[in-house]
Amino acid sequence: MNADNAIEVRNLTKEFKVSRDGAKTLKEFLVRRHTRSEKHVVLSDISLDIRKGETVGLIGVNGSGKSTLLKLMTKIIYPTKGTVETNGRVTSLLELGAGFHPDFTGRENIYFNASIFGMTKKQIDGRLDDIIAFSELGPAIDDPIRTYSSGMYMRLAFSVAINVDADILLIDEILAVGDAHFQKKCFDKLEELKRSGTTIVIVSHALDQVKSLCTRCVWIYRGQLRLDGDPTYVIEAYKKQSAIDHKEERKAAIANGTADYKGVVFIDAPRSLTVVNKGESLPLIGWKIADSDEYDFTITANGEKVSGIKEVPRPDVIDIYKDEYAGYIEGTKPGFEAFYIPEAEGELDIRAFITIDGRDIAEKSVTVTVE
Repeated sequence: MNADNAIEVRNLTKEFKVSRDGAKTLKEFLVRRHTRSEKHVVLSDISLDIRKGETVGLIGVNGSGKSTLLKLMTKIIYPTKGTVETNGRVTSLLELGAGFHPDFTGRENIYFNASIFGMTKKQIDGRLDDIIAFSELGPAIDDPIRTYSSGMYMRLAFSVAINVDADILLIDEILAVGDAHFQKKCFDKLEELKRSGTTIVIVSHALDQVKSLCTRCVWIYRGQLRLDGDPTYVIEAYKKQSAIDHKEERKAAIANGTADYKGVVFIDAPRSLTVVNKGESLPLIGWKIADSDEYDFTITANGEKVSGIKEVPRPDVIDIYKDEYAGYIEGTKPGFEAFYIPEAEGELDIRAFITIDGRDIAEKSVTVTVE
């Protein structure tokens, strides 16, 4: 192993055996006798070096294999093929409450958990006050941890993990638990560990946090290493592919009848109950989105179709809906502008709607008064 590396992964493949017997009762199981099983390849031929002192983010959609890779680094599970080597003491935060016994107190579990990471009782004694103080659990430290909330579990687990003088810290999404104050405290501590030279590997869906904290980003896509490099570049590529995948999945779901089209329309102006003057140009402004590349958008005023609708950029709308409508909203102009001149006094009903395959899938109406 290269002395400059904290972690070396070589030609790693991990398979799991999945049973497909389908037996629902003991009788069915005994009659069938033979259980069908299939191999599920979670990771395929991964090779990776993580140098000492690096802070690396592992990203990918659920099921891509990133958490499995982290578990292989901790040696909780082992590769089907290939090798994983680590250089130094490893500590990990993988699953909430892992290494804790629910019937013992927080204080007692500090000793159990820290000993798993290789600390002696004397070393734990010297760090006990620091661990308890960082956790902010106060008197609850002497309560059984089965009485703890998920946030309290996270406080205790993180407090132990950062106080065992580890060379390598592995974290799997656990920092998503807890209040904003303690999350900030955790990230401040991670910045401190980063400056001290600790190697940190984080699995997270919080891409902004990965971008700000990590010096490098590794994207795992369908069990394979897709991209490795600068976090900003890798995250942008990941988001583009995720949008493509989301769009294809949505199309397939609509085609097979397990989902239906959806859309949103909003009219920013005019507002309902607005009073306007007859004969004056009335601006119609808003935005629309649909999960289809082909749809009809119409505006009517008291049933009369409004012409001259212009699409305009609305970066605020794209930012808000970029995840929900991934693959459909990128590069579009979701905003609209049009003008209508009311020629009669009274109530004016303005309706904006999206139509796909002859069906209205989204609509917004406002009523204004013409004087």
